[in-house]
Amino acid sequence: MCGIVGYIGKRQAYPVLVKGLHRLEYRGYDSAGVALINGEGQLNVYKSQGKVSDLEDTAQHQDLTGSVGIAHTRWATHGEPNFRNAHPHLSQYGRLAIVHNGIIENYAPLREMLRQNGRTFKSDTDTEVVVQLIEYLQEKQQLSFPQSVRRTLQMLQGSYAIAVLDKNQPDTIVAARKGSPLVVGVGDSELFLGSDASPIVEYTNRIIYLDDEDMVVLHRESDSNANEVGIDLMTLHGEHKQPRIEQVTLDVSQLEKGGYDHFMLKEICEQPQSLRACLLSLRQALFGSDSEPIFSLLQSANRVLITACGTSWHAGIVAKYAFEQMARIPVDVDYASEFRYRNPVINEGDLVIAISQSGETADTLAAIEMAKKQGAKVLSICNVIGSSIPRASDQTIYTMVGPEIGVASTKAFTAQVTVLTTLAILWGKRRGIVSESESADLLKELDSLPGQIAKMLTQKEAIRQMAQTLSFAPSCLYIGRGYNYPVALEGALKLKEISYIHAEGYPASEMKHGPIALISQEMPVVTIATQSPIYDKLVSNIQEIRARQGRVMAVVSEGDTEVVRMADGYVVVPCVSDCLSPILNIVPLQLLSYYVACLKGCNVDQPRNLAKSVTVE
Repeated sequence: MCGIVGYIGKRQAYPVLVKGLHRLEYRGYDSAGVALINGEGQLNVYKSQGKVSDLEDTAQHQDLTGSVGIAHTRWATHGEPNFRNAHPHLSQYGRLAIVHNGIIENYAPLREMLRQNGRTFKSDTDTEVVVQLIEYLQEKQQLSFPQSVRRTLQMLQGSYAIAVLDKNQPDTIVAARKGSPLVVGVGDSELFLGSDASPIVEYTNRIIYLDDEDMVVLHRESDSNANEVGIDLMTLHGEHKQPRIEQVTLDVSQLEKGGYDHFMLKEICEQPQSLRACLLSLRQALFGSDSEPIFSLLQSANRVLITACGTSWHAGIVAKYAFEQMARIPVDVDYASEFRYRNPVINEGDLVIAISQSGETADTLAAIEMAKKQGAKVLSICNVIGSSIPRASDQTIYTMVGPEIGVASTKAFTAQVTVLTTLAILWGKRRGIVSESESADLLKELDSLPGQIAKMLTQKEAIRQMAQTLSFAPSCLYIGRGYNYPVALEGALKLKEISYIHAEGYPASEMKHGPIALISQEMPVVTIATQSPIYDKLVSNIQEIRARQGRVMAVVSEGDTEVVRMADGYVVVPCVSDCLSPILNIVPLQLLSYYVACLKGCNVDQPRNLAKSVTVE
């Protein structure tokens, strides 16, 4: 969840590192820090509680020279988010500096061993144990810098991505990963490190994706006139590997706000474009000869197990409705964090579909690795090419919506549902459950959705008015039925994430089984009440709320008069087939949560206690 940046080369490192931290700040913003080795071999560390801008204020009058450095932006796990726990951490005698993403599970016994051997600790973090252990092994066993890092990593249990500096070897960075992402960028006589490609693509599109338990030594000639850099890639067991350089096509403009006040608003509003890109990618993945490996996985499945977290889990519930209706295949949907620990029944004929925007979600990755060991095949739905989950899967479909910087996921959800619904339609067609004409009509309708979303986005003012009511509420209910029950869950999650208003999503029919006791004028109810086969049932649920003086905010279809008559506020969406309605209906709820958060003065893109990519348990 933390962000790591590193640089070694011919330019000054600090500007590269700080700009990289800004690119990665969506991964954590509790504290930030930088370590630099200047031309005299001095190791300078500057850090600050708070955001990267606070670090810049702290460091502005310091010695920021040096063409080798590492940097970090933190999402706290071990230890409070304060100055003493901010990275980089120094070793006992100040020889080494480290930045780390992940959790070291056996840090407590290692810490005690080091204490007994005279080491003192200045922080509460598990990370400081790692840097102290490296220096301890350097001295006790007379190991080289890379050797001491490798030996330390062999002693660790848990997950990590690390980068380490040694002021006695000022032209070297040692980095490694296990369970947390780390990439190397290869430039012209310069090398970069990043938790992902976003801090690197401004300088190079040549990327090396490190595998689990890889360690890499980035070095340059000590003669400053040489400007030559090198990469030594190896496993934790010391086996050397040939780096595989891949070309990435990330546009730097996608990492900027582009005139919008927040990344979240930008990403909501670019859904017409991102959905078109997703649909274009789907045509290539699912309609050509290359699609057969994917459909062979589907057609050999006796059961589908969908595993995901957060927003992706909600997309998985939509997929359950679609697969069971159109392909008539049994589907279970599990939180990955529960799936991996509840000893699920997995058979060789099962297909696991793993959904993750980042492709690095730790629980989801662990869940699919467990499923594979028990004989299941894995199809992943991801956005980030080259990420860990696709590399661990049998087949992958990429959503191709570009980077998503806002912590609250928006365009990833609409793309995931689009991919999964398309799969359901085509799978149903192959199984003879969806007719040729039905399939053609639904696919044509899918192609129209980007334009429909663009049309719906013109109603921002109506949504802003609804937000006025919700911004004063201490709590809120979201209700929907059928395909739009998961939309209610997702809408409630968005409100919780960025406005800090307690919100819960329910199937509308479940109101009378408990939640209706909460209904009052102070408890707004957001209803997804678009046309569907059970529209009349939902109207009855709304009448039950109104009879108890509840306030209703509604998402309705064009031409609706019945719900509009009962609603205190409403937004109109185009009429589409029921199975496609979640793709449209979530958009006004995304905007609703955005405007509520803005009215409350919340930090929309960086909500408290949250980070974008959950790479730790």
